[in-house]
Amino acid sequence: MKKIAFILLGAMFLINNIDAQKLSHEKFDKLLKKYVSETGFVDYKGFKNDPLFKEYLNELSNHPPQPNWTKNEKLAYWINAYNAFTIQLIIDNYPVKSIKEIGGTFGSPWDIEFIQIGGRTYNLNQIEHEILRKQFNEPRIHFAIVCASVSCPKLRNEAYVPEKLNDQLNDQVKEFINDSSKNIISENSVKLSQIFNWFKSDFTKKGSLIDFLNRYSKVKISPKAKISYLKYNWNLNGK
Repeated sequence: MKKIAFILLGAMFLINNIDAQKLSHEKFDKLLKKYVSETGFVDYKGFKNDPLFKEYLNELSNHPPQPNWTKNEKLAYWINAYNAFTIQLIIDNYPVKSIKEIGGTFGSPWDIEFIQIGGRTYNLNQIEHEILRKQFNEPRIHFAIVCASVSCPKLRNEAYVPEKLNDQLNDQVKEFINDSSKNIISENSVKLSQIFNWFKSDFTKKGSLIDFLNRYSKVKISPKAKISYLKYNWNLNGK
């Protein structure tokens, strides 16, 4: 009996040790480099036909963040999960011209409960609003998670990883703000992406919206600049 108890104890230790291990995003990194261009154009058909993508999704599902993970390890996980499962949603309904064509009985693509992680079912809204926004208090996530649309920030063609996450997020914000197809910025007038309108409260916790923009904008914006918002293009950001 003691031998059996010892074996069971060893098995439990092994399982717990596996659960505590860090998840590698190497597979997703390879996929993004292969199927996403430098401009963020996504080859959804490529993702659909590549078995490595299914392997990565299974790893996400079976390896949720653990208490011993660092903040950056958890944040990188949830950003990658959001982007990977958004790709899955598109290819599960492929071909589509826009993510907004998807919804069915749920009414919204972001409310579809199709994401399995650690034995729980999630939708994209839960990952974005209940986890990323609520738990991390990090406004830069809005430029890292991508809703498969032309007006979204571009899908980065590398996976987010904890050891360089801060630089990756800063790079995403700078590129998005200074992209004239997303925002039109001058000293006295800014025409901004709807992202800054929808999530204004996230960008104004440490100052005004102009203050946030000026941390990353190449053009110095006047505190009195006129602010307006551009129409959002929901067309698919790939083929």
